[in-house]
Amino acid sequence: MFHLPVRTFAGIVNFAQCDAMGSEFDRSFRFGSASETAALAAALAPVLRPGDAILLQGGLGSGKTHFARALIQTRLAEAGRFEEVPSPTFTLVQVYSDGTTELWHVDLYRLQGADDVAELGLESAFDNAVCLLEWPDRLGSLAPKDALNLHLEMTDTPGERLVRATSSDSKWTHRFLQVAPESPDG
Repeated sequence: MFHLPVRTFAGIVNFAQCDAMGSEFDRSFRFGSASETAALAAALAPVLRPGDAILLQGGLGSGKTHFARALIQTRLAEAGRFEEVPSPTFTLVQVYSDGTTELWHVDLYRLQGADDVAELGLESAFDNAVCLLEWPDRLGSLAPKDALNLHLEMTDTPGERLVRATSSDSKWTHRFLQVAPESPDG
């Protein structure tokens, strides 16, 4: 077990407990507010590379778009770029550039399945861009095997979210340690 320091936008450091299970990446977080969830997105933004995919899962209103927006805005701001980041619910795909890497924000909610997904050009994006995908169950077998799966869930406490991060690729363990090394007491 280690503690992940998560920097909020106000600069406050909170600690979310993380549990590891086996060689696969599996971490759970409890965040007290939407801004703390956004802080995780902001912390991950600089360590993402072309070919990385984050599959955002959870019910309506669980914070998927909020997470994606915070990550994209952080990445753009680091490159000195500022852009509105609307939900891609109706456009399906919004593409941004930080000057070196394309960032794809994709909302698959309105699609029926993998056959509809093939027309979006995602397979190329999975190789060359950072992809944030909402409603990834629509991907079927097209889902990248090395993706980071983030399941967001609201709790009964107002504003609180549970976030479970999993992947079969150990690179995500290393990425999270880049963001927040293990604490001395962990």
